[in-house]
Amino acid sequence: MQDIIDVYQKPEWLALPKIMLGKGSNMLFTQHYKGVVIINRLQGKSVIENEDNWHLHIAAGEDWPQLVNWATEQGYPGLENLALIPGCAGSAPIQNIGAYGVELKDVCDYVDILLLETMQVARLTAEQCAFGYRDSIFKHQLYQKAIVVALGLKLRKSWQPNIEYGPLRSFTATHVTAKQIFDRVCEVRTEKLPDPDISGNAGSFFKNPIVSNSQFAQLKERFPDLVAFPAQEGMKLAAGWLIDQCGLKGTCLGGALVHPNQALVLVNNGKATANDVVQLAGKVRATVMEKFGVSLEHEVRFMDATQETYLTSIVEAR
Repeated sequence: MQDIIDVYQKPEWLALPKIMLGKGSNMLFTQHYKGVVIINRLQGKSVIENEDNWHLHIAAGEDWPQLVNWATEQGYPGLENLALIPGCAGSAPIQNIGAYGVELKDVCDYVDILLLETMQVARLTAEQCAFGYRDSIFKHQLYQKAIVVALGLKLRKSWQPNIEYGPLRSFTATHVTAKQIFDRVCEVRTEKLPDPDISGNAGSFFKNPIVSNSQFAQLKERFPDLVAFPAQEGMKLAAGWLIDQCGLKGTCLGGALVHPNQALVLVNNGKATANDVVQLAGKVRATVMEKFGVSLEHEVRFMDATQETYLTSIVEAR
């Protein structure tokens, strides 16, 4: 912790922009960064239990896939749907990571943060984190004002499996175990998503867009096979399906490629530049907008030379 504080207080670095990364697995640098990059290596995990719950305290630098595997093996169910999501534990609440019907907010008890103005540690309840779909207070009121240093997870002993999504529907709630769900999620993600060690990628590139019920009804009338799920604000459309229906699988710009088997993933097909990825993402977004009238928002964070940027800003600047 003191190492992080020292970086922010070092006189020669005071004026430089700074960014904290975990694994960097969800970041696209669109330009050479002209600031200080800090890698979160805070380690440690502990468990306290009571009659109803297991309470896990996890340091922010812990590897998330390893954490989920460890919790499942130790008999602490509740994280299994979130298996193999790349990154560190500290990134999980920022993004409110989610998969197969479960989001971080469903198991989060609290988040410990280092306030950069005072260099003091504070604790936020899950409610104070203002979690939304791939969203949280850390992207808004606390953006660049705090660093996640730990999080608390509350896993219920009266565990109920979440098997409502896709490949998990084949399970029976009364018989399935957390380990079986974990194994199945790992199997599906391994089959569906290209290995970033082989083909550079950041996983799902775009968020699943949420549209109003009225817009969904109009789209459903035009496209009867439209894939969507109920969401609090309306209906959540499957971005991968939208991209696929535009015939964009296999589309290549420079060294960047829309994966031939998974339309939601953009990969480095060989010496791709950041500009190649940006151009391809722009093409995907524009094509989906033209066909469906739906705006895609990138889940991957874009960072230019000094600050976070966005695909729309880059396109407008050109």
